[in-house]
Amino acid sequence: MSPSLSKRDIETDMHFAGPDDLTYAQYLRLDVLLSAQRTRSRPEHHDELLFIIQHHTSELWLKLLIHELRRAIAGFAEDDVPTALKCLARVKHIQRQLFEQWAVLETITPGEFAAFRDHLAKSSGFQSGQYRLVEFLLGNKNPDMLGMFAEDPVTQNTLREALHRPGLYDEFLRHLARQGYEIPLELIERDFSQPYVESPKLLPVLKQIYEQPAEHWRPWETCEELVDIEENFQLWRFRHMKAVERVIGFKQGTGGSSGVAFLRAALELSFFPELLTVRTEIGR
Repeated sequence: MSPSLSKRDIETDMHFAGPDDLTYAQYLRLDVLLSAQRTRSRPEHHDELLFIIQHHTSELWLKLLIHELRRAIAGFAEDDVPTALKCLARVKHIQRQLFEQWAVLETITPGEFAAFRDHLAKSSGFQSGQYRLVEFLLGNKNPDMLGMFAEDPVTQNTLREALHRPGLYDEFLRHLARQGYEIPLELIERDFSQPYVESPKLLPVLKQIYEQPAEHWRPWETCEELVDIEENFQLWRFRHMKAVERVIGFKQGTGGSSGVAFLRAALELSFFPELLTVRTEIGR
């Protein structure tokens, strides 16, 4: 008789934790992590747990995204492009995880969400300090956003520091300048607390890189990685907008935004504008 397929024997070398051993649950602090999903609806609505877990996991991925972006920025600042590119490759995989999560949230129907939406009060994803930090690191700076975190001085100070430091694109351009590329001075010596403004003066440099990739392979490769990240972020924004449209229609957001209209306007934002504009010039 063949052995049962419903049971697998424990291997003899498998370790059973003793009283002094670090366990899986202790290492990951699962007592803290798994106790953080506290619903507010009473009686508890079945779908509120999904909504909370969706946002908890998003915040965890954002934490890792920030970790990788900071290292990539430092890599460009140190002219360590391989390290920067390794981090950017990981960023793209994290973005995919964030993108795919919307499919799970979209299983909540409008009626199901309406049953517990009031329990969110005025809280909103727009208030996510980590999301705002990602935007700052990618170059979408807005000093006015600091006021939103007046009641959270730790987050506000983190954002203030990022506001005044070069973002990912800034450090890439500064790296190119140190490598001998003619980057306009006003792009590498500017007030980094302000959002990046597209400069036509940068296009000849990028056009040269794109039209002669063999001679400028590493900058060309980096440009394409940045374009990937830009596109992924736009796809994530679009998916966010469509998820909101599907679940609440055109209602106002819980945080006071115009909802879908506000999210649609964000689709016009670009982190690395010249990397897209230069495509019109290539081959002319």
